[in-house]
Amino acid sequence: MSENEPAFLSPSQKRIVAAGGTALATVFLAATCYFLFVLLREFVTQFKDVLLPLAIAAILATLLRPIITICETKTRLNRVGGIILLFTLVLLTLVAVAVFVVPPTLETAGDFLKVAPDMLTRLLEWAKGFAPSIWEWLTEKLGESPEDYLMNSLEGNSELIKQALSHAQASAGSLLTFFAFFGGIFGKIAAYSIIPVYLFFILNGDRNIWKDLDKQLSFLPEERKKDFVFLAKQFSEILVSFFRGQIIIGLLLGVVLAVGFGLVGLKFGIAIGIVLGLLNIIPYLGTMLGIITVLPIAYLQDGGGIGLIVACSVVFAIGQLLTDYVFTPRIMGDKTGMGPMLIIFSIFFWGAALGGLLGMILAIPLTAFFLVFWRLAREKYLPALTAIEKTS
Repeated sequence: MSENEPAFLSPSQKRIVAAGGTALATVFLAATCYFLFVLLREFVTQFKDVLLPLAIAAILATLLRPIITICETKTRLNRVGGIILLFTLVLLTLVAVAVFVVPPTLETAGDFLKVAPDMLTRLLEWAKGFAPSIWEWLTEKLGESPEDYLMNSLEGNSELIKQALSHAQASAGSLLTFFAFFGGIFGKIAAYSIIPVYLFFILNGDRNIWKDLDKQLSFLPEERKKDFVFLAKQFSEILVSFFRGQIIIGLLLGVVLAVGFGLVGLKFGIAIGIVLGLLNIIPYLGTMLGIITVLPIAYLQDGGGIGLIVACSVVFAIGQLLTDYVFTPRIMGDKTGMGPMLIIFSIFFWGAALGGLLGMILAIPLTAFFLVFWRLAREKYLPALTAIEKTS
């Protein structure tokens, strides 16, 4: 090789350069995705009072559209008549809940507040007997017994609440503060009261969203457009099947827990069981919160103890086994393709990423969508990239 001839890279050097370029491109792509995600989250946070009612209406419309279809095909009602009938049934259901469910719920909550101080006292006595050394250490550090410290703190908080209320009443004299406060409340009410209007127009629409999406993406190559529409359809199907299935599963689990807690003698067991079942619309949330709340109540209530804790634990186990091996397979099948560990991780991840409850509710559909996206990319695009790298 002469001095003027350019030096070429060896095969190993080529692989190193290619690996470095791939790593750099991967980092850049990850940073771009993160930036877009943060930008999207800030946009959603800023305009959530505008976007969330529309999103709720769209989800409700997707869930309720089969009912409207049944009304059109099985009765003489047209679409508008079916929507009006649906709204009437929902209104009557809300009235029935307000008349027959809310008063007993408030009464149960009042009874619980009455017995809560006794339970707290028993809890402190149990802690004192279970760990006397820790109790003495806390007494030394606090300068008084933890029991007195807790009671004084509660009294102090009540005084702070009273002071805050008095300051709020004093500041209410300012017209600007007054109208700003009630204007904000009115804005929230107005934003979410528009949901029925959105729902009516969406249910009454005849547009085919997938054809519209196909037209709007006409600038893309045909293959890419098909993939994009496929992913959108997959996400819609996962979203609908998840919410429909989880609502039914939550109701069934609530009945199981309510009956079980009632049979074993847990105080307020029927109300607690129904609430925990409905909370399981977010998978495992009701169970996790239930373990934290039910087991202490089972131990601290009158006539409670280790036996009642074991009985309540058995009820939880039966409810979760029925959910995992009977309700979910029969109602939802394997729509999400996710195991329990991935479900729990995705709930906490999206809850933190999207700021709380909304992220936890959408966690399973979002994770399932990304799994579908990964499968599509792995089967269709990654083998092509591998083949290009081998030939280069």
